[in-house]
Amino acid sequence: MMRSACLRSLAVVALISVAVGGCDQATSGNASARARPPPPVDVATPLVKEVTEWDTFTGRFEAVEHIELRARVSGYLQAVHFVDGQMVNKGDLLFTIDPRPFEAEVARTRAEVQRAQAHLGRAVKDLARAEKLVRSSTVSQERVDDRRADKLAAEAEVAAAQAVLRAAQLDLQFTRIAAPVSGRISDRRIDVGNLVAGGSAQSAPLATIVSLDPIYFVFDASEADYLKYARLARSGDRPSSREVANPVYVQLIDETEWTRQGRMNFVDNTFSLGSGTIRGRAVFDNPDLILIPGIFGRMRLLGANAYEAMLLPDAAIVTDQSSKLVFVVDSEGKVAAKPVTLGPVIDGLRVVHDGITPTDRVIVSGLQRARPGGMVTAQETTIAARADAGSAVSR
Repeated sequence: MMRSACLRSLAVVALISVAVGGCDQATSGNASARARPPPPVDVATPLVKEVTEWDTFTGRFEAVEHIELRARVSGYLQAVHFVDGQMVNKGDLLFTIDPRPFEAEVARTRAEVQRAQAHLGRAVKDLARAEKLVRSSTVSQERVDDRRADKLAAEAEVAAAQAVLRAAQLDLQFTRIAAPVSGRISDRRIDVGNLVAGGSAQSAPLATIVSLDPIYFVFDASEADYLKYARLARSGDRPSSREVANPVYVQLIDETEWTRQGRMNFVDNTFSLGSGTIRGRAVFDNPDLILIPGIFGRMRLLGANAYEAMLLPDAAIVTDQSSKLVFVVDSEGKVAAKPVTLGPVIDGLRVVHDGITPTDRVIVSGLQRARPGGMVTAQETTIAARADAGSAVSR
């Protein structure tokens, strides 16, 4: 019995030892938790700088002048004076239609003019004689009137014959088809020896010419874009592209920089009922002729005049359903969430229109370790714009 009592005493001592050890471990864990510092995050004040907003559109290049060459007279094609696809200058001879039938017509009508002039000369002399004789009562006044009418008719015949001659001469000139504008010509659509039917809008085109320098860039803008620009123009914050040649830049599909500068020169007067967009047009110089009609490009248009803006990296912005937030840290290390209104991306950074101040310390790295109302260890850093971003804008 004494042995049983000893065993119970040993068990009690063991339980007390375990309990005491557990209390010591719990006390040690709480102390460790109290001693652990808040999680570190990087904070920075917004970058404040003067920026210019640009809006981005997609579109295609179009020729300033697009000409379909059609014959104005009919005849057999005698010669082609260009190489398919070459550059041609205004006035260069391109096609020759057999001129011989038209030369013959010019000769015939020239003879008609001479015959009419001969009749006119005789009528003039007859009238002069009749007017001389009427004074001596040798001929009647009626005879004089007849001679005067003959003279007027002869003059009309001369005028008609000269008009026919000019028309024949024009037809002869039309047998030589020259370039009406400078540009690049297409391939020929008809070969030498074929009969060319000319003189109507339904005549088959012989070739086409497109001008290349300068060249248009055509794009479509939404109703929201149009209204924004209209209100900016009314408030005086940005001139309308109808009145001022606002600057634009274009970027080809294989380019990363906005090096091609142009200017606005047209905004349409109606919206398309099908697409709900309005057409705009810019013009670009094209001295290297690399831009051709139909090529695709991205264009940026001045969206607003220069203003001072606050910029943050997109990594500092949190999305909460439809709201955009940033986390700011006060002097004691406490985190607070602030809703913000965002603008475009400029130089790789997002414009913040309102919601924060230039002195706010915004968490730019380590957002996953921060919670509104929690504590963090703020590590100061700075925000720098990306020098290689140009001033590209995305909306």
